[in-house]
Amino acid sequence: MFSFFCAKPANKLTVNGGRHIATCEPEETLLSAALRCDIAISHSCRVGSCASCKCKLIKGEVKELTDSAYVLSQEELEQGYILACQSVPKSDVEIDVILGEVTAQLAVKECSGVITAQQKLTHDITHLTISLNESMNYTSGQYAELRIPALSSAFRAYSFAAPSGGNQVEFFIREVSGGELSPLVHSQNLLITPVEMHGPFGDFYLRESDAPIVCVAGGSGLAPIKALLQQALKEGVTRDVVFYFGARTQQDLYCTDTILALAKQWQGRFTYIPVLSQEPDDSPWSGQRGLVTDALSQGLTGAEHAYLCGPPNMIDAAIEVLKTHCVQSANIHFDKFISKADLVAA
Repeated sequence: MFSFFCAKPANKLTVNGGRHIATCEPEETLLSAALRCDIAISHSCRVGSCASCKCKLIKGEVKELTDSAYVLSQEELEQGYILACQSVPKSDVEIDVILGEVTAQLAVKECSGVITAQQKLTHDITHLTISLNESMNYTSGQYAELRIPALSSAFRAYSFAAPSGGNQVEFFIREVSGGELSPLVHSQNLLITPVEMHGPFGDFYLRESDAPIVCVAGGSGLAPIKALLQQALKEGVTRDVVFYFGARTQQDLYCTDTILALAKQWQGRFTYIPVLSQEPDDSPWSGQRGLVTDALSQGLTGAEHAYLCGPPNMIDAAIEVLKTHCVQSANIHFDKFISKADLVAA
């Protein structure tokens, strides 16, 4: 009669016919369990928007945290596809899924540390530097889950803003209205505040190729693009780069000196093009105006490999422009910065 008080049992997750086995803790998603057990399920947004983690449910039952009907086709739904990041097992589960590349090489780990620097970059973006108690190896473009116990019990995903090296990591955190963590990061003095971190996650990284690179970033999406290019510079990459950064006004531009210094050191051609969508007509701004995706359409040849990071609407529009100019889908890589609020709005 005491069974009511017993903890929920863990469920077994079988991947690709038994090639990989994981244990799902109570209320843990299939994706989180797989990554914790070093099973490299391809993924990106982790909130059910990008469909990168879609998998076919072979056996068992799951509870779906959000409606997947708007990101999966009717055919996929009829065939039993689900989103690993939004599925919590109700029983032992077996899935078939495409495995990624990077997370298979870099094991997910848990670290703790303290915030050693905090700087406002714009009215809504804060730069955090964290010193960890041990080094965390990651590939530039990936992200970690960050928690600040003094502020919130929630873990939130943020992309690394600098290449891997030592026990210091950096993040650009955009304030999200109604967010559980980001408004506090933006408004409170957090120096020497303890943090907890899980990572690395994600399969957004620079693929090997000789093709020219086109990057498009918006808001805090600058973080992984900057880290990716800085890492490429260290490795002696010589591919031509065109980097478009979309912002509202001049006050929303940041890290300009860092990007221009990167361009100066780059061994190939490197062009940086900031584009402002809401700059006042009477301002002295002499650069490009309008939507960053309009500027993107001006110089494409179809041979580029594209790296996109930022708000979902910007990325969706950029993908359409790239495809219209014959850039192959396999050469378009992106990381949507999406919140739960975005999903509710959708």
